[in-house]
Amino acid sequence: MEYNKEGYVKLLAKTFKNEDEVLEEIINLKAILELPKGTEVFLSDVHGEYEPFIHVLNNGAGRIRNKIDLSYKGTLSLKERNKLATLIYYPEEKLKQIKDKKENTKEWYKDVISRLIEICRMAGGKYTRSKVRKSIPNFKYIMDELLHAPEDVGNKAEYYEAVIESIIELGIADEVIISISEAIKQMSIDHLHIVGDIYDRGIHPDYILEKLMQFHSVDIEWGNHDILWMGATLGNMACIANVIRICARYGNIRILEDTYGINMRPLSIFALDTYTEVPPKRLLPRELDYNKYSESDKIILAKIQKAIAVIQFKIEGQLIKSHPEYNMNDRLLLDKIDYEKGTVNICGIEYELNDTNFPTIDRDNPYKLTDTEKELIERLRESFMESATLNEHIKFLYAKGATYKIFNSNLLMHACIPINEDGSYTKVTLLGKTFGGKEYLDHLDKAIRKAYFEGEKESADYMWYLWCGKDSPFFGKDKMTTFEQYFINDKASHKEHKIPYYEYITKEEFCCKVLKDFGIKEEFSHIINGHVPVKAKDGESPVKANGKLLVIDGGFAKGYREKTGEAGFILSYNSYGLMLNANKTFESIQKVIETEDEVPTEIMVSDQILERKRVGDTDIGKELKEQIECLEELLGWYRKGKV
Repeated sequence: MEYNKEGYVKLLAKTFKNEDEVLEEIINLKAILELPKGTEVFLSDVHGEYEPFIHVLNNGAGRIRNKIDLSYKGTLSLKERNKLATLIYYPEEKLKQIKDKKENTKEWYKDVISRLIEICRMAGGKYTRSKVRKSIPNFKYIMDELLHAPEDVGNKAEYYEAVIESIIELGIADEVIISISEAIKQMSIDHLHIVGDIYDRGIHPDYILEKLMQFHSVDIEWGNHDILWMGATLGNMACIANVIRICARYGNIRILEDTYGINMRPLSIFALDTYTEVPPKRLLPRELDYNKYSESDKIILAKIQKAIAVIQFKIEGQLIKSHPEYNMNDRLLLDKIDYEKGTVNICGIEYELNDTNFPTIDRDNPYKLTDTEKELIERLRESFMESATLNEHIKFLYAKGATYKIFNSNLLMHACIPINEDGSYTKVTLLGKTFGGKEYLDHLDKAIRKAYFEGEKESADYMWYLWCGKDSPFFGKDKMTTFEQYFINDKASHKEHKIPYYEYITKEEFCCKVLKDFGIKEEFSHIINGHVPVKAKDGESPVKANGKLLVIDGGFAKGYREKTGEAGFILSYNSYGLMLNANKTFESIQKVIETEDEVPTEIMVSDQILERKRVGDTDIGKELKEQIECLEELLGWYRKGKV
């Protein structure tokens, strides 16, 4: 431990003012070490899909339903268990439905509160009484009494029955049901990991961030889409252009205007005035079940997308030219267009363009913004940097996020580590210094924070490279072919090749080497990635390298579900081991409430350990042991009269 132990013990003496208080805390902490390890839940690539995301949190990643079945499979029908589960997941909405149907009789309330108390008691079985009490939002004293009633209540049976009857008679039964339900949900997930990509595609990344900001214990491993928004908030104009283009692509201008207060009207007017011809079909917005458009709206969004894309290509060209160390000259395409032939030359191959209407491109200086484009992007830059809500969300990403995280012997990172064809770590030059492997990710983390907290320009420029650069650990491909996908019909030009990392992660030896290089030596350890959708419908497995690596990007984003065949992977790690589930379908929260049907899941992997893990075996356990060591030192001081 790298700290002044004597100074820390002196600080402890201010909290624990006598020998008895120290003894009490040592006994408490040593007892906590023997409790079962809490449940961790891992999600990745939620991409703004708030409803399936919140449903996973509300059902405790499937743990709540397991507890209901364990308690009531023999006494309640499947329909009754479904109803109880839905009530816990969405208590306010379900109570309204029940009252509308006039099902909320006194006997119903008594039965439900008793059952909820039993489920809550099970959920809190691995925690201290103090922690259980803290998880209860309201009526803590009443709930504490009911939760800790002995199995054989004996002479106090009438007492506990009177408590429940008083709750009903005083008209607070609904509030008590909501409070117990919230406590069950909180205790079902002890810690939440978001392995990257909260933003883009889905319409409510803002709702997801607001929920995470309220969540009791969470960490985030930044994804490339998160990095893009972080860069935009710093004022990186290439990042800003990409953010706006993707929002137009997925019909999510709302988040820019309504949530973050960014005025899109000037860009819309410019796009409609400048691009009078109908854009190519590839620029039409993606349509999903929540964003249907009229034909005229599709054209408007396509023109906005084209206008900002051209601005993006120009700004990116300027960045590439001013940073030769990025080695991205192959992405300079605007100067390769032959307007007479209607073609573009990419790496020596000539491709036919589906559109040559680029009125703002100066053929002699193609990467120069027009005065109007420059004014537009400057105004947008100010809006991004000054948006209070956006800055609040991004500040949270910095506070809880990192390039990677080691937690309970698992290595979490969104995408990859840049490696060469021979499996060695790629040496990457970052702000004048060259690093590889863990050292690169560590220095990258510092640079990302320096860009935000110190306004360091070189680091802010680098945020765009991290979005789409070949050696970015957040991207993992040789190039991003946005221009080709928009303006070339030949799909051969659209191909983005993955870096060698994605071949090596199938090899157990490689994964073990990476874990060792990151200081993880325990046998029961894993690398956990997101980023690359697992095409389960084609037989691809999320489990790689004999179980040493798990890829948990399973299709939360509706735009990916045709490829994956799933609706998101859910990885959980409790005291018995790891379990990876795949959501098979998810339509809406409203349907869950109305039908009371559980969203089906399929167990993809169950990696159980022989000996149940306890708090003492975890990272938190290590911290508690260090605290116990210092408290024992303080105890010795008290007994020797040093304090």
